[in-house]
Amino acid sequence: MAESEAYSPIESYGVIGNLETCALVAPNGSIDWFPFPHLESPSILAAILDADRGGRFQIKPTTPFETKQQYLDDTNVLETTFQTLGGTVTVTDFLPPAGQVDQPKQVLYRKVTCTNGDVDLAIDLEPQFDYGRAETTLEPVDGGVLAAGEAERVLLETPVDLEIEAGRITGEFSLEAGQTEWVLLRCTGAESASTDPDAALDETIEYWTEWGHHCGPEDDCAFEGPWHDIVVRSELVLKLLTHAESGAIAAAPTTSLPEDIGGVRNWDYRFNWLRDAGFTVQALMNLGTVTEAIDYFEWFVDLCQTADPGAIQPLYGLHGEADLEERELEYLEGYRGSRPVRVGNEAAQQRQLDIYGELLLAVDEMCQRGRALNDDEWVRIQDIVDYVCDVWEEPDSGIWEVRGGNEHFVYSKVMCWVALDRGIEIARERDRDAPLEGWRETRKRIRADVLENGYDEEIGAFVQSYGTDALDATALLLPLVGFLPFDDERVRGTIDAIDERLVTDDIFVARYHGDDGLPGDEGAFVLCSCWFINALALSGRVEDARSRFESLLEYLSPLGLVAEEIDPETGAHLGNYPQAFSHIGIINSALYLGYVHGHELPGPDPMGIRLGDPAVVPDE
Repeated sequence: MAESEAYSPIESYGVIGNLETCALVAPNGSIDWFPFPHLESPSILAAILDADRGGRFQIKPTTPFETKQQYLDDTNVLETTFQTLGGTVTVTDFLPPAGQVDQPKQVLYRKVTCTNGDVDLAIDLEPQFDYGRAETTLEPVDGGVLAAGEAERVLLETPVDLEIEAGRITGEFSLEAGQTEWVLLRCTGAESASTDPDAALDETIEYWTEWGHHCGPEDDCAFEGPWHDIVVRSELVLKLLTHAESGAIAAAPTTSLPEDIGGVRNWDYRFNWLRDAGFTVQALMNLGTVTEAIDYFEWFVDLCQTADPGAIQPLYGLHGEADLEERELEYLEGYRGSRPVRVGNEAAQQRQLDIYGELLLAVDEMCQRGRALNDDEWVRIQDIVDYVCDVWEEPDSGIWEVRGGNEHFVYSKVMCWVALDRGIEIARERDRDAPLEGWRETRKRIRADVLENGYDEEIGAFVQSYGTDALDATALLLPLVGFLPFDDERVRGTIDAIDERLVTDDIFVARYHGDDGLPGDEGAFVLCSCWFINALALSGRVEDARSRFESLLEYLSPLGLVAEEIDPETGAHLGNYPQAFSHIGIINSALYLGYVHGHELPGPDPMGIRLGDPAVVPDE
């Protein structure tokens, strides 16, 4: 089998999960990624990272077939339908959401139903515990086969006769129209628990159906438009990536899916980045998922209370872990030969000054929606703002986590300005004690510094960092965070320059041009495309923004999922998948387009940006 044939396209996968972990299901019925018990845990199945050594769990017809996947209505229950010459069969995959159903959450359910004709099917399970590092034993037991590694074990439960050979569990069975078989993968903690598969399916469907965004025909939905269902799917993705216990949201459920096929830009995204805070809170609140927004907000506020501002990391584990040591699994070949496969992420130890502004954006968003800050929380917020006053002039690694050395990134400076600006507004509006005179003076100094050193008169645009003429898509956020108004000629010039130099085919936006310390190329960032659309919409180019947004949505997967990046030449998805930030971008772009078309929003102006207010405050 050729290398490309051994791996399904990234965008072809569906994702299921139980609010603690996720699994990726290929259109050929193979589960190729499944870490357990948590998203950031070692994998049991990882064929997506090594087709030969990673491990998979496949159910498929034994004869040639055509296949199609879809989610069951507005749920995270996935259906894969196989059409053969002899008949049609559907495999329904799901994990019960933790704490929401009466059935054990540690069971991966696969319901196999023949809807017409008759179909011969094959089961193939090859567990590879701990990313394939652990020795695996397979043992027949009543009702199935028990597979055990060093720390985890799974029980394949099925009425089908199974065989064990060379580390694999296989079996064949036949179904006629109207017949159903259940195939269960019981993980550690659920091997002996009583299970009612039909009840588990019904309760899982009920939970997802009731949880998601709803609006009636008479509602003025901010997300009204041809993209409404895509917004709902994005919301469901964000919920899948939300840890039930902590409220933290993972950037993606995968590690090391490449930004450059065959290259080294492969990262572990199964952690929570604090910079996602403001954008995520905005998306969740405007979708009406208030509980999740509050849980997420309180999770990262708690992190800020347990560390000095200078010790706050850019990212944490989903349980608040700070030690995310990055390691390379050299024995895995990587997706389509993209080495190295990495677990952990050394960016946790970088200095990224922009995170303080993004945290204050989230705090301001929640305050505008009525969330009060207690005295201890305000002390921590004040500490952060004071810290920014001390360090804003220093270089950092920036939002893109470059590995080529620290620089004076314009976006980092602007977000330091945001930290001061939102801190001042929160203190003033809520009558909190704060050194406002000093904060205002520092805010003024940051703004003057960025305007002097971050704007290139010759290019007519804000640049990536001081002393360079490279452009960066983060400059699109300057008006969105209120640093300058949308009608400022420097903002308009920046939008035009980015359109000319970073945008391909009207919709694909590169993060930046320039050396970042790594070899190889990367695709266009979906989030940056959304930023560009937002800037167009809010600067008055509404129809242009709408047209580009609709074009971008055409590149989503058939299931409405999207990775971190898209290859402008092929439309293939690149990077970890599905990517939370990409889906947050889609939700917020739909929100902004609804806003400029006059739809009423379910809260304050988007992002707490205070649209319509002067960007330059009176004391400046």
